Amino acid sequence: MTHNPALEKLGFKPEDRVAILHVDDVGMCGASLAAFDELWTKNAVTCGSVMVPCPWFHATAEWARAHPDADLGVHATLTSEWPGYRWGPVSTREASSGLMDDEGAFPRTSPEIMQSADPEAAKAELARQVELALDAGIKATHFDTHMGSVMDRKLYPAFTEVAHHFGLAPFALRLTPEQWARAGYTQETADVLTAETARIEKAGTPVLDRIHQLSLSDEEDRLSKTKAMIDAIKPGHIGYVVFHPAHDTPEIQSICPDWRSRVMDYEMLVSGAIREHAEAQGIRLIGTKALQNAMEQS
Repeated sequence: MTHNPALEKLGFKPEDRVAILHVDDVGMCGASLAAFDELWTKNAVTCGSVMVPCPWFHATAEWARAHPDADLGVHATLTSEWPGYRWGPVSTREASSGLMDDEGAFPRTSPEIMQSADPEAAKAELARQVELALDAGIKATHFDTHMGSVMDRKLYPAFTEVAHHFGLAPFALRLTPEQWARAGYTQETADVLTAETARIEKAGTPVLDRIHQLSLSDEEDRLSKTKAMIDAIKPGHIGYVVFHPAHDTPEIQSICPDWRSRVMDYEMLVSGAIREHAEAQGIRLIGTKALQNAMEQS
């Protein structure tokens, strides 16, 4: 594809390399909120997103009220992956919604929710998550996706509709159908994702070029791999660089088998190594508030 047309709207040159340093899973647990608090205070990241159905949502909202300038979005949550630490819908308890498994929580995987969810029920759930965040005093900037669960032919149009209804910048990638297909998506879903992204981009919504993230199962040499991942951001692209940082606590160790990678994400970010490396490579850093502002100006 050509250079991202949003670059000029954001005040950059067509050949600039731009990145967003994003923290996922804020409020999933106490360790995630504590890490984001420290990283935001140290200017080590540029934004994050909160998981509204999770137990630490209210603490995150309290933090957001105390930090009104924080760039914090809503992490659209339709899955609940951990065996002993689960959460479910905030909009319904009706089994017919297809949003719950036999434990009354969201299904554990994205393919499960993509298959089971009633699209209208999913749309209502996504809207309710945003409403609760806004009502709690979070000045939400964007709407992204936990485990990619909304990247589905049935769910993605509802996701972008909810984002635009509330004036949030939606997670969207400028990929061709062939690129989506190579990532494992069905042709039908690839076509919907491509068409919907093209539609919102034409309407003036800034969209991203690539998502850059290491698997949480990858614990070896995480710092150098992250630097290499950032180096791969191409001229003319806006890269969405995703981290899952957490403080090293008994809580996070009891919840997540991949807790070591989360702690490593925190350690390399809080050291300043990631931001310093990106800036040394000439990569311009922005938050998602910039995308929301550009969307509002369209």
